[in-house]
Amino acid sequence: MIGLSAKITLSLLLALPACGTARPPQARATPAAARTENTPPGVVRTVVGAERLSQYLPRLRGKRVGLVINQTSRVGTTYLVDTLRAQGVNVTAIFAPEHGFRGEAADGATIKDGRDARSGVPVRSVYGKTKKPTPEMLADVDVLIFDIQDVGARFYTFISTLHYVMEAAAEQHKAVIVLDRPNPNGTLVDGPILEPAHKSFVGLDPLPIAHGLTVGELATMLNGEKWLAGGQRCQLTVVPLAPGYTHATAYHLPVRPSPNLPTDQAVALYPSICLFEGTNVSVGRGTATPFEVIGSPSQPTTRAYSFTPAPNTGSPTPPLNGQRCYGLNLADAPTRESGLVLKYLLDFYQQSTEKAQFFGKYFEELSGTTLLREQIIAGKTEAEIRASWEPGLGKFKTLRRKYLLYPER
Repeated sequence: MIGLSAKITLSLLLALPACGTARPPQARATPAAARTENTPPGVVRTVVGAERLSQYLPRLRGKRVGLVINQTSRVGTTYLVDTLRAQGVNVTAIFAPEHGFRGEAADGATIKDGRDARSGVPVRSVYGKTKKPTPEMLADVDVLIFDIQDVGARFYTFISTLHYVMEAAAEQHKAVIVLDRPNPNGTLVDGPILEPAHKSFVGLDPLPIAHGLTVGELATMLNGEKWLAGGQRCQLTVVPLAPGYTHATAYHLPVRPSPNLPTDQAVALYPSICLFEGTNVSVGRGTATPFEVIGSPSQPTTRAYSFTPAPNTGSPTPPLNGQRCYGLNLADAPTRESGLVLKYLLDFYQQSTEKAQFFGKYFEELSGTTLLREQIIAGKTEAEIRASWEPGLGKFKTLRRKYLLYPER
C-alpha cells in the first residue's frame, strides 16, 4: 500500500487550487495486482489509471471529450476510445502524436489528419505541422484526456506532446485528465539537466535525461513549477495507478510503446542508448532488434558483432542503410550500472576510426548540454562526467520529491 508520506503528497498535490489540480471522485478501490496471460511469470500486474473508470467517467458526463492517445491507450485489450464510446462518452476528437493513433507510423514520419475507421471520430495530428493543439482544434472539446505510455526519458516525444496539450488547454480554458501509467524506468533519475539553448521537441523542460516520473507526476510538475508558456496552469486531474504501485514495481509493457521499442530490454536500454542517435553509430533501426544493438562502419572490424540496417516497417529509411556496422549486441547486457550506462558511448568514441565525424548536431538536442560532447572529446572519465552532473541533478531530485504520487519502493 502507499505509505503515509506518499498519501499526504498525493492529497496535497491534487487539492492545491494554485496548481489547478482536482482530485478524482472517490470510488471503490481497484485491485492493484492480478495475473493475466500477457504478464510474464513473477511480474505483478499493475492496474493503470485508464482501467479505473469509476475515477473519471463522472467527469465526462455531458462533456465533449478529446483523447490524446495512441496504441498503448487501452483498457485491458480494448482501445480507450472504444471503451469510452461504449460507456456513452461523447468523444469528439482524437489527437494523434508521433507514430500515429494506431502506433504504426515510422520514426519521425509526419502524422496527417484523418478519421478513425472504426469509430468515425476525427483524428487531428499533433506531430506534423502542428505540435500544439490550436484553438480551432479544441473548439469542439471541453475535456482532454491524456493516456499514453511513457518510458521515462526526456527525449521521448510523448511528454513534449503532454506539455503542449496542457499549455493549449490552459490557454483555451479546457480541462485535462491524465490517466497515469507506470514508468518502466521509474527508479532511474540521471543525466545532465536540459539547458535552455538546446530546447527542442526532444526536450522542452529542465529535466535530466532520465526523470524517474510517471506522466501523472510530470504533469503535476509542469503545472506546479509553472513551466507552461507564460507560467500558466491548466485545470488538471490525475487519475493515479491503483494502490500497490511503487517506482520500483517491475512493469512489463503489454503493448510496445513505439515501433522501435519492441522489448522490455530495449525500453530499459533506451535512456542510455538513444544518445547514439546523435552520432554516426546505429542503434539498430532497420533491424529486428532496435535499441538492443549498436554499431557503425567506423568501428573496428574486429568487434565481435556486426549487423546491416535495412528498410523495415518501423524504419523505412534507417540510418546507415545497407552498410555493415560493427559493434555490440546488448540483448543480455546490464541496462544500468550506477545510473545511465555511459561506457558504451565513451568506448565507441575512443574506438572510432572517424572521430571528426562521430558527433552530429542532434547530439546536443538529445544530451541537452554542450558540455557532454566536449567532455568525451577531451577524454574525461565517466566519474568526471558524472561529477559535473551532480549540482543540477541534486536540485532536480529534491524538486522531484515534491511531486511523487507513489513511494520509491
